[in-house]
Amino acid sequence: MPTDDLDRQLIALLQADARASTADLARRLGVARTTVLARLQRLERSGVILGYTVRLGQDEGERGVEAFVGITTDPQSARDLSLRLASLPELRQLCSVSGEFDYIALLRADSPARLDVLLDEIGAFTGVRKTTTSVVLARRIDRTT
Repeated sequence: MPTDDLDRQLIALLQADARASTADLARRLGVARTTVLARLQRLERSGVILGYTVRLGQDEGERGVEAFVGITTDPQSARDLSLRLASLPELRQLCSVSGEFDYIALLRADSPARLDVLLDEIGAFTGVRKTTTSVVLARRIDRTT
């Protein structure tokens, strides 16, 4: 994990613009370029930074509809349900959570009609008691890769 405030600031700058040059990062952080290089190498070696990527914009890579689905399950069916959900190519992420739901699934479908079919399929899985869906209208901040 980041060891100090400078690491956290550096990571935040990279999350906003992974193409920023080390000279620009150093200038914005008020440190030497060699300091930024050394910190980046350490963060990469320690696994805090796993890589740099390109995220496609709404028009290119984000076509379709995205939704978060809260899933309430029977406790004994959790393992089988996870395997069934993993088989859906539209599943982007599955998290077990505390609170109202047992799982939150992130789905991306080609169309609202396909999302509707997916939700029906998930609702019919053995052990699913209830689903609650929130369709993503816009991403205001996205620091994931």
